[in-house]
Amino acid sequence: MASGAGDKVVRIGGATASFSDTALSVPQLLAGGRLDYLIFDYLAEGSMGLFGRMQAANPAAGFGTDFLTVHVGPHLREIAARGVRVVANAGGVNPAGLAAALEAAIAEQGLALRVAHVDGDDLQPLLPTLRSQGLPDMFTGAPLPDPVISANAYLGAFPIAAALAAGADIVVTGRVVDSALALGPLIHEFGWTADEHDLLAAGTLAGHLLECGAQVTGGTFTDWRDVPDWAEIGYPIGECHADGTLVITKPEGTGGLVSVGTVAEQLLYEVGDPADYIVADVRCDFAGVRLEQVGPDRVRVSGARGHPPTPRYKTCITFDQGWRCTAYQPIIGEEAAAKAARQADALFARARRLLSAAGLPDFTRTETVMIGGEASFGAHGRYTDTRELICKLVADHPTRTGAEIFAREQWAAISGMAVGTSINLATTVLPLTGIHLGLVDKARVMPRMTIGGQATPIPAAAGEEGQPPAVPVPNAAPGTAPASSDAVSVDLVRLAWVRSGDKGHLFNVAVIARDPAWLPALAAALTPEAVAGWYAHLGPDGQPPRVERHFAPGLNALNFVVHDALTGGINASTRLDAAAKGMGQMLLRFPVPLAPDLLDRLAPSHLAEET
Repeated sequence: MASGAGDKVVRIGGATASFSDTALSVPQLLAGGRLDYLIFDYLAEGSMGLFGRMQAANPAAGFGTDFLTVHVGPHLREIAARGVRVVANAGGVNPAGLAAALEAAIAEQGLALRVAHVDGDDLQPLLPTLRSQGLPDMFTGAPLPDPVISANAYLGAFPIAAALAAGADIVVTGRVVDSALALGPLIHEFGWTADEHDLLAAGTLAGHLLECGAQVTGGTFTDWRDVPDWAEIGYPIGECHADGTLVITKPEGTGGLVSVGTVAEQLLYEVGDPADYIVADVRCDFAGVRLEQVGPDRVRVSGARGHPPTPRYKTCITFDQGWRCTAYQPIIGEEAAAKAARQADALFARARRLLSAAGLPDFTRTETVMIGGEASFGAHGRYTDTRELICKLVADHPTRTGAEIFAREQWAAISGMAVGTSINLATTVLPLTGIHLGLVDKARVMPRMTIGGQATPIPAAAGEEGQPPAVPVPNAAPGTAPASSDAVSVDLVRLAWVRSGDKGHLFNVAVIARDPAWLPALAAALTPEAVAGWYAHLGPDGQPPRVERHFAPGLNALNFVVHDALTGGINASTRLDAAAKGMGQMLLRFPVPLAPDLLDRLAPSHLAEET
């Protein structure tokens, strides 16, 4: 414990999971949170490309304007009156621009709040060198693309802590690690140092739990029927202690739910190996983290461990991939899916004839996605004879003209193709943004903190090479895996909570045992091969995707990383679920053989009974 910290508790409220999150969270947290800090997560891989395109159109833009107009600007007077300090990565690709606009808004209201901004994450000046020396994608091995829209390193928390130490009331950043928004204040408040790796890992965990807003307070929870009052769902508060422990809660009288299940799901959201979660300041081991329900809507979190950081920053580079037309056609009547498939093939063929006549190249990709026929479930879909669906047609082309040719031609289907084709719901032609994730040496990047016009370099810890020990997945203990002759097949959802999320070209699916007694059966059934087979329809070239399996014994959880199943990443994927929010839902009916003597532990199904 840091000297002098005593029993001090730092209360941090998580107000946004994205730049488009609700306008209701801030007034709720200010009114009922008794906060020390309010944090805002605006950035994801997809949003960096959006902000980059904004700045290309207007050099003064490139930051989250909702920060000024929705989330913070309207509440500046109350923020000042309550003494709440604000940390946000709303600066996007132009944190200095947001800081200047914020200072103007503060002055206009006659307030005395001090603003600092953190930058140094922009890698654009380094691109020629990085391209010549090579910066392969960390997952696919693809070379550095061109032309680039944005290029940013994921900075750590120490520049934020330095800004707070310099007296900033509001700190806005560019691309930092999401969890740094909470870790920075904790470093400042408790005096944690760069070599206190367990504490840095604990603070990172606090940030990871808070950064996605209401996802930890019952939003997107497997047992959604158990979560009261979505309309008034409470946004999370972390009560953080100097020893790294924290309690996740929410304002009294709000909707939502804080339980071991909701916290465990968020803890593993968008995580690969829970024993090796790598951020700029520390290499975290969350595999042994313990969750304890210590009161209604209060969960105590402890047990994070840390190792020295790596010598590299993760980088996110977005690039121009051409143009995409997306059209949504309602198809109604008998054999709707078969009609939609034939219609899609015909429309793509017609558009190709028009491209050829215009002297244009072929489409780089075409895709047909059936919405409403359970095509997302692959071989496990049930409603193959649906009489109502939306046919999503995707056509990518190097030029806007090529994408627009398809946008126009697809309208012909309503009168010349499948019976039951109704008026198109929407057609868009938009630039297509790709994502390239890489690693760059920290020595090449210099984070800076600027306050009062004075910029101060804040170099990161150098980091170390090495690999922490892996946490082996347990084999089923003798007598716990049922023999095939007496096994009873049980839907996974009755045994576990399940949460999924995207990360570049891959997604993760966390399976958290509701009862530790079921973990051996889950481990025996959910092998990497079995999970790959379940998601076979999402793999490249018709092959099952590569699947890694990890273990978090403190959470009684298995975590699966499904590779190359979101080709193109969140911005460019053609999937119905490019954000992988529903990938875990596809697994809920996975059959798990269970020994008969464990059946009496089962709760009723969390799924509606089949009819």
